Amino acid sequence: MRTVFWEDNALKMIDQRRLPGSLEIAVCRTHVETAEAIRSMTVRGAPAIGVTAAFGLALAANGSRARSAAALLADLETAAQILKVSRPTAVNLAWAVDRVMKVISKKAEGRSVDELRSFVLDEAQRIADEDVAVNKRMGEHGAALIDDGDTVIHHCNTGALAVVDWGTALGVVRTAHGQGKRVHVLVDETRPRLQGSRLTAWELQQYGIPYEIISDNMAGHFLRTGAAQKVLFGADRIAANGDVANKIGTYMLALAAHDNGVPVYSVAPTSSIDLSLKDGSQIPIEERDPEEVLGLQFMGERVAPAGAQARNPAFDVTPNRLITAIVTENGIVRPPFDKNLPKVV
Repeated sequence: MRTVFWEDNALKMIDQRRLPGSLEIAVCRTHVETAEAIRSMTVRGAPAIGVTAAFGLALAANGSRARSAAALLADLETAAQILKVSRPTAVNLAWAVDRVMKVISKKAEGRSVDELRSFVLDEAQRIADEDVAVNKRMGEHGAALIDDGDTVIHHCNTGALAVVDWGTALGVVRTAHGQGKRVHVLVDETRPRLQGSRLTAWELQQYGIPYEIISDNMAGHFLRTGAAQKVLFGADRIAANGDVANKIGTYMLALAAHDNGVPVYSVAPTSSIDLSLKDGSQIPIEERDPEEVLGLQFMGERVAPAGAQARNPAFDVTPNRLITAIVTENGIVRPPFDKNLPKVV
């Protein structure tokens, strides 16, 4: 099944907060509910939240009481702003919203409100369908980098749950596995929300791909001892120079891999590449509720003492010098990224 889909005139998605304990479907009927689903990480993963936001505009169009094209566009602009601020780091969110708005703005003249509503939903569905095709192409390109017998360290969750279907970095692993290559995955827990142990491990179980969960601070050990041959992760935004913003902990993982001569691959669609930003210092970094850090438990007991304070940046930026290559649907991009990334976008 798809992570995000339109059914019965509503937006439905796998509630990722409930996994791996239970597989539940969350339903959104307004763009405000959609923005909250993104903010609360009911749905997560840069491509997935982009598609979710596009469908959120379809909900806004359906809920609008506008009687003219101009009034509907005004309502959609308001909804677009609400959706775009729900999470700031992943560029796919704004990319998808802007794409829908651009299409509708071009078609608005001489169209009825009902026609425009249909156009919004059609474009959102088109983005969702394209996402699946894009991921499968990335999987084919990236699988060429995986050798038979490789052990891969994977950070966060980049499988079907992070997109509409198939996956980015984990999609590469799935493709290589499907080709008959023996691939073993060391799954970073990915603290503090544990997307690795909660989501990636669950996905790998569904696919029958062998894996072991490791805490994030174990990665250096496995890289230094030669137990891992590749490092794979996704991207929430890639600057024009190849700096990669991804889930917090990616930078430390890439540093350890670089120090031990292990290739580091970021796998992301071209919609995650933001050529308007010169480098990673310009990428906004979301700071989330400290309770995500303070609320962790060990053996049923809360870890942090009462009254403790915490910081919780959700992402970090890995400098391009630590990235071996960036895998996109249009091919594998190698340094110099500032010259080669524009060629694939």
